[in-house]
Parts: sequence; C-alpha cells; structure tokens
Amino acid sequence: MFYFQLVIMAGTVVLAYHFEYTNTFPVHLQGFFCYDSAYAKPYPGPEDTSRAPPVLVYSLVTAVPTVTILVGELAAFFLQPERREEKTIISGECCYFNPLLRRIIRFLGIYSFGLFTTTIFANAGQVVTGNQTPHFLSVCRPNYTALGCQAPPGTIYVTDKAACTGNPALVTAARKAFPSKDAALSAYAVAYTVMYVTLVFRLKGSRLAKPSLCLALLCPAFLVGVVRVAEYRNHWSDVLAGFLTGGAIAAFLVTCVVNNFQSSPPTAKKTTPTESSLPSVPVMGLPCVDSSLEKLSVAQFCLLNNPYRMAVL
Repeated sequence: MFYFQLVIMAGTVVLAYHFEYTNTFPVHLQGFFCYDSAYAKPYPGPEDTSRAPPVLVYSLVTAVPTVTILVGELAAFFLQPERREEKTIISGECCYFNPLLRRIIRFLGIYSFGLFTTTIFANAGQVVTGNQTPHFLSVCRPNYTALGCQAPPGTIYVTDKAACTGNPALVTAARKAFPSKDAALSAYAVAYTVMYVTLVFRLKGSRLAKPSLCLALLCPAFLVGVVRVAEYRNHWSDVLAGFLTGGAIAAFLVTCVVNNFQSSPPTAKKTTPTESSLPSVPVMGLPCVDSSLEKLSVAQFCLLNNPYRMAVL
C-alpha cells in the first residue's frame, strides 16, 4: 500500500510537469472582439517583475505550511505523552515509524500531493478554457485593418488563429487566465494550514490567539489575489475561481484523507453482543440433588405451569 501511494504521487508530479513545462496539452484558442476594453489593459511586464512574483509565491506555499506542521508536531509530541505510545508498521515486520515521524510524513505528504493536484486543476482549467488576461490585446497586437475591424466599439468577433502578431510565448501565456494558478496555490496553502492550526493547536489562556494566527495566515493569499488584479494579470473572476479551487481541494484532503488531522484510534477486538453483555462465569461441576419435580408426572407438570390452572381445578 505504501508503494502504491508512491506511484500515485509520482504520476501526479509527472502530470503537473507536463502541464507546466511542455506543450503536451495545447491551449484552446478563444476568439475576441475588436477593441474589447476588457482585454485592452497595458502589459504589466514579465511575471518576475510582479510585486508577488512566482518565486515568492511558490516559496511561501512551500515553507509556511511545512514550518507550521513541523512546529506543531514537535510541540505536541513533547507536550503530550500519549502521542509516544503509538507505533505504525510500514513494511512487514522490519520498518517501524515512531508517532512523530509518522504524522509528519503523513501530513506533509498529503500536503505535497494536494499542491501538485491544485497545479494540475489550475493548469487544466487554463488549457481548456483559454480565457484571455486583461492585457491580452496589448501582447496580441492584432492588425485591425487586415481583420476588417471598424473603429471602436468593434463588433467583429475574431477567431483567426493568425490574428495575433505579437510574441507567441507572451500570447500563449496571456491565454491562461482562468483560474488564477497563483491564487489557487495560495488558497490551498493557507486553507490547509489554517485547518491544521484550528484542529491541532491547543492554546490555553487566550481565545484570540488562534483566530489571530489564522487571519494572519489568510492575509498573504488575499494580497496575492489583489496584486494579480491590480497589475492586470487576472480578472476578479479568475482570482475567485482560483480561491475556490484551492480551498475545495484543501478541505477535501483534510476532511476525507487525513481525517481532520486526528490519530487513528486503536482497533479493539470485536465481540458479539452476547459475549459483551454477559459476564464470564467459570464452569464448575455441580452435585446432583434429587428434586421433587422429577417425581411429578407429565400431566401434573403441565397443570402446574398452566396460567389457567385455577379455572381447571
């Protein structure tokens, strides 16, 4: 079972790589209206020049949950002695993981799987829809005269694949707006971390410490979405779709896969209702005693046990 999970994880990583760095899945070429103001915003520059560059976003979504889970598990392991009583067999009778290592591998492994899954969902949505970014026309640079477009507002819907004369790489990137991948990854990271903090952390003495920590973790994801919209890299609908995608994946993994970060209870021996309800009585030999009932005839015995014997008598 452990090796089967490794195969699934490897397949997820390979699929995410093909979506991100290869042309295995071509982007859908969606048309546009001439002089459409929704896609005529100025080009904000490469992604690396953004106030929330991909390097910073990817570093935060990797480092913040990892550090939070490590700190939480180390604190719980040393402060709660019952955590040390569990033992997990990984492979046969040879490999035993202590509770601390088991939980860290479990939570971080599921988080990594969800991170690549979120990337796949976001890239798949971008490839299938082909929705344009707000600065699409600035990098597309269509020749309106050759396309027969009139002065704005243009009413001609352009579907020609050769309509764009700009840099093909920038045009392809400008067709990947829905949903916002940075927003999806940020939402997934903070949702997973916030649910971990809410369900695992036990802070005594203050009722506002845990909510304040959760709100502080939510702020970076919200700021990423605001920056994406302010720099004309995504529409609000793209950012909201990314938030819903990442949050839904995190909620599903926490609820259905890691069972709200709870340890699996020890399995008890199944007993039948009869065995569980009746006390155990030692079997012992009893002496034989002559009873007067044995001397009664069958008719007298039935008469004594008849509820209507008074009437019969």
